[in-house]
Parts: sequence; C-alpha cells; structure tokens
Amino acid sequence: MNIEKITPKLVVEGAGAAIRYYGETFGAVLRQRHEADGRVVFAELGLPCGAVFELKDADEFDQDPLRLGGRGLLLTVVADNPDALAQRMVDAGGSLVFEVADRSYGARQGRVRDPFGHEWIIGTPIPPAPGAASL
Repeated sequence: MNIEKITPKLVVEGAGAAIRYYGETFGAVLRQRHEADGRVVFAELGLPCGAVFELKDADEFDQDPLRLGGRGLLLTVVADNPDALAQRMVDAGGSLVFEVADRSYGARQGRVRDPFGHEWIIGTPIPPAPGAASL
C-alpha cells in the first residue's frame, strides 16, 4: 500500500473569511473554490512553501469546532520568524494560546487559535549550541 499524500481539511463557519485570514497571515493562495447554495463546499489553498490544505463551510455533516464547543485541528507550522507570524495571526483576529518562546526541546514555539477554532503551533528549530551533545 502506498499513501501518496495527506491533506488536512478545516471545517469553518465563514469559509470566505477564513480564506482571507489564511491569505493575510500565511500568504495562502486560493487554488480552487466550489460553492453550493451559497456555501463553500470545497476550497484548496496553496502555501508559498508548497504545502496545500483545504477548507469548507460547516454544514449538517461537518460542524465547525466553535459550534462544537472545542478546538478543531492542531497544526504545526515551521516558520523562519515564528514571533512575527504569531503576531500577524493575532493582529488578524486570532488569539494567543501560548506565547512564542524558546522551549527546552529545541524549538522556539508558540500557539495561536485562529478565529475559526483551529490551533496552530508556530515555531522554528533552535540550533544546538556549539559543542553541545546530541542524541
């Protein structure tokens, strides 16, 4: 069995607003958008790094995380400047869950919840100090 790819699909309330938010914060480019009865049933966004994710409006089959009272997906983004990206996400309407800081496991990371209930771990690896032992 060969798995060719896995693509996350975010369920949101307000796909048009989500497409704009991800464009502003991540530089995502809308590649496809299909609607039925005034709701987005499928949208594909491409990121500058080549990654792709999908989203759709919530419906009777797929509810958005805010309506369910919890969080949605937890996704990890590796960025060259996690502080700036986290701030951009917050400025665009997200909320800070964990401040971006140097973590003991060798990453500078934080977490932001976007306005649609999905959480993003934003970080970058911290290079080991010269002469530090590695596992």
